[in-house]
Amino acid sequence: MSILEQLQSDMIKAAKAREKGRLGAIRFVRSEMKYREIELGRPLKDEDAIEVLSRLSKRHRESIEQFTSAGRLDLVENEEVGLGVVTGYLPEALTEDELAAIVTETVAEVGASTRGQIGLVMKAVMPKVKGRADGKIVRDLVQAALVPATED
Repeated sequence: MSILEQLQSDMIKAAKAREKGRLGAIRFVRSEMKYREIELGRPLKDEDAIEVLSRLSKRHRESIEQFTSAGRLDLVENEEVGLGVVTGYLPEALTEDELAAIVTETVAEVGASTRGQIGLVMKAVMPKVKGRADGKIVRDLVQAALVPATED
């Protein structure tokens, strides 16, 4: 079953169970999927849906941080429900060890050796971990894997 079909099915279940928070979050996700479909001008594939879900996951995490620091716990609760819904449709996240292995392998493939080549490595790593790892964590691992550039 595709992600879009699963969303439709879960939306109906949430409506029947009268789960307002979950229903609202699923409707929001479906809305974002529809916007992306219109933007692309074609029906979404699962890869496109994962991209949208990753973007929404990041947005929810950032909102939770901001609302927590502002003391708005009522809004944090709503964002956590949304984040829970979104992460339920994403593929299982990679462990730090698996991610480190992918980064090390990619650094060797690309032949990068200095921190000035972070962008090159990131460009090669991100498609491999799409939807399964946070970009910030990947960037930190890439930086740790590369030797600092020598200063003149």
